[in-house]
Parts: sequence; structure tokens; C-alpha cells
Amino acid sequence: MSAGPARWVLHVDLDQFIAAVELLRRPELVGKPVIVGGRGDPTERAVVSTASYEAREFGVGSGMPLRLAARKAPDAVILPVDAPAYTEASERVMETLRSLGVVVEVLGWDEAFLGVQTDDPEAFAQRVRGAVLEATDLHSSVGIGDNKVRAKIATGFGKPRGVFRLTRHNWFEVMGDRPTIDLWGVGSKVSKRLAGHGIETVRQLADADEATLVGEFGPRMGVWYSQLGRGIGSAVVDDSPWIARGHSRETTYQSNLTTPAEVRDAVRDLAEQAFDDTAKEGRPVFRVTLKVRYAPFFTQTKARKLRAPTSDRDEVVAAAVELAATLDPEREVRLLGVRAEMVMPEGGDPVERTPVRGRL
Repeated sequence: MSAGPARWVLHVDLDQFIAAVELLRRPELVGKPVIVGGRGDPTERAVVSTASYEAREFGVGSGMPLRLAARKAPDAVILPVDAPAYTEASERVMETLRSLGVVVEVLGWDEAFLGVQTDDPEAFAQRVRGAVLEATDLHSSVGIGDNKVRAKIATGFGKPRGVFRLTRHNWFEVMGDRPTIDLWGVGSKVSKRLAGHGIETVRQLADADEATLVGEFGPRMGVWYSQLGRGIGSAVVDDSPWIARGHSRETTYQSNLTTPAEVRDAVRDLAEQAFDDTAKEGRPVFRVTLKVRYAPFFTQTKARKLRAPTSDRDEVVAAAVELAATLDPEREVRLLGVRAEMVMPEGGDPVERTPVRGRL
């Protein structure tokens, strides 16, 4: 009896998505360096949301201060962020993917996993690319894998406008000699901690003593990094609606906050906004996190678990203000953020879904 077509995970990633949406509206900018960030004013404090491939050739990248990006690419066109336009374009893309009769797990504006059964994943990937292009005029790249980790990493080898397959059969051939920072979920801080144990390549991570990794990163993440070095990960594509674990509000101030009173008032305002977001979902808050970026660019987070989950606005705001009181009163503040984490509904904890790099 035939087992039927093989199961694959495909990772679809839209090429330079935000910039591409802007170029569709401004075709005269095609081929020119384009940067999208903030309100489009490089004299203000803001970061790059995305850059066209032409701008990236000058060293411009996402998350870079807009002012620095403008210096690196002085002839670039800088555009303001238009979130509603990107949301609309993203929704059209996801609708197109769902129309292909596959399971679609949305990761964000510009990427999604597909659960596919086929004997020719490359042909199906090209079908995906063609359908998205026909429906939206947006180009995409597709990674093919036997799990999410490998599919996600494969996409990088397919960019731009291509397809690449990465499975257990070619994992070490493709990834073995690459630095650990090339792995999905490993940033500069983790790679430096790994290097402290003599672990610099993916193969070295795969061969590392798991007990060493657990000692460095803890029982959960240590095991996960050990598996990551071998490309092991979940192959389950889940199309259930995403459930928010919390809500955050964050502001970069055009002028530094210089007094504890200014910081306290700003934190109170952000906490009230974050709480109001949680109140719309009807779930109590159990933890409050405060993010601060001191001038010139040092970032720190502080968290406090509440005595009991609460739906009391004043209690949540008070916890945030108490965290603000622990900040260095001698340092000027350029950014503040408050996150309110909620109790998850029964059966709705998404922790075991795809791991991503932490954000406030």
C-alpha cells in the first residue's frame, strides 16, 4: 500500500517586503536605494524598518538608526512607515497561500510556514511563488525542509526570488562549517557565549556536550540549542489563531528624558496603554516588564511578577511605576517600553509553537 506523497514544510518569505510594497506605489523608485523607517525623517530618532537591496549594498539594515542609515546611503530615498498598507498587502498574500489548499501558519507580515504533501516540493514552491506574484505583484523566496528549522534557514539560501531545499540529508554539507550565528534563533549574544566554550560552527554545536549547553543556558534552552545544531525542530504546521501572550507599548523620545519625574510619568502613560490593550481581551495580567534604553544606546529590561493575576488597572500601572523607580536617576533615557503579560486561556498556550528571538 502506498504511503502517499511525502510531507514537507515550506517557508515562504516575501523579498524586501515593506520596500517592495512601497515600490509598487512608487515605480519610479525601482532600482534606487530606498529606506523605510519612522516618519521618513532621518533627523528624528527612529530605526530602519527595511531597506531595498540597493540600499543594503551601502550597509543599511533593519534596526539600524535612521540617522546612520542616511549617512551610509546619502542618495537613498527615505520613506515613512505605512503600517496599514503593509497589513493589507500581507493579508492578500496569506489569502493567496490559503487558496492553495495547504495548512498556513502565519509568522508575521512577510512570512509563513506551509504544511504540504507532495512528491515534488520544488515544483510546488514555484507554484507558490507564481501564485503570490500573480495576486499581489510581490516576489517571494521559498525554503523547503523536513521541519520548520530547516525550512526557515533554507529560505536564506533561496533569496532573492528562489527556492532551496535543506533536510537532514544535506544539513551538515550546507551548514556544518557555518558560524552558529547563521542559525535561526542564535543572535550575537548567544554566539559569543557559545564561542566561550569553543563552539563556533554549527557542526561544533551539534557535537557539543549537551550538559555543557544546559549549564550555560539552562535545561530548556540548552537542550534546544543542542538540537538546533543538528537541525532538529518541529515539523507541525499549526494554522490555529495566534493568541497574544501580552501587549507592549514602546516610545523613542525625540528629546531624552532627564529627570525621574519625566520617566515616571512616561512609564505610567505607557503602562496605562498596555493595560488597556489587555483589557480588550478580558484576561488578567500576571507580569509587567519595563524596557529602558539609556543614552547613548544601552538597553536594559526589568520584570516583576504580580502577587496574583489581576484585572485591576491601577495595580498593573503601579507595578510599572515601581520598576521605573529602580532605574538609574543619573542617566538620560531615550526609549521606554512597558509590556503586560496575560494569563493564557486553557489550551491556548503557544509556547511550543515556533521559537523566535525574544522581544519586549
